[in-house]
Order: sequence, then structure tokens, then C-alpha cells
Amino acid sequence: MDAVSYKTISANEKIVKKEWVLIDAQEMVVGRLATQVARILKGKNKPYYTPHFDCGDYVIIVNAEKVKFTGKKWTDKLYVHHTTYPGGQRFATPKEVMRKDPRRILEHAIKGMLPKNRLGAQLFRNLHVYAGPNHPHEAQQPKLINIKDIK
Repeated sequence: MDAVSYKTISANEKIVKKEWVLIDAQEMVVGRLATQVARILKGKNKPYYTPHFDCGDYVIIVNAEKVKFTGKKWTDKLYVHHTTYPGGQRFATPKEVMRKDPRRILEHAIKGMLPKNRLGAQLFRNLHVYAGPNHPHEAQQPKLINIKDIK
């Protein structure tokens, strides 16, 4: 037997083939969609996944304004941020955030599922979320995928 054929392959720039993926978020549950998108961004759906390397795809999400939550999360869930000033802690419900900027809900959910380091920041830059059905990435010829078909 050839011992060289049993070596573990670690992903690098030569091996990784990054693609553009289009996802329609209409009538999808935020958390379930975010887990699948985070997997695609990290590259866990590819056979050459390497934890310390960006081997994921570019993801475009359209119709972010039409996502849904289960239960009473529209009114009971709270997003918390701080202005860095004394007494600057602010709270917002998903309904308020959706009114202000619909993309923020999905971006927040997906970012929370990525690594909390420089690689996570690099992976997050591969995500493009749009509130409506249009996006400016037609030149990249994104491949439309259905999240419900992914296991």
C-alpha cells in the first residue's frame, strides 16, 4: 500500500473552490436558517473542511424582511447593546429591529453562530443579506439552493 495516499489533506488556497450561493429567506424560521447558513459560511458542507481556514462559500440571502420566529419571540425576545456611555444599555424587540433594519435580525443570528475570532470576522464578510428580493450580485451567477433540502 502507498502510505502517501492516507495523509490528511488540509485545505489551502489551491484546494478551496469558493462558490456563490443564493438563499431565499421567505417564510423561514430565523434560527433554523441561521444554523444552515453558518455551516455553509464555515465550509462544513464540503469534504475538505478545515477548522482554521476559510473554505466556505459566499452566501447571498434575499427577502430578509419576510423571516419568521416561532412562539412569542416577536415580542418577548430582547436584543441588547450598549452605547459605551454610562447608563447606555439599550433593549429592542425583534419587531422594533425589523421596522428599523430587517437585515439586522439575520445578521445577528448568523454572526452568533460563527467563531469569535479573526476567522469568524473573515467568514462574516462572505455574507450578504438583503431585505427585498433583489441583489447586486448577478455577475457572480449565484446558485439558488433550498435550505429545507439540506440535511
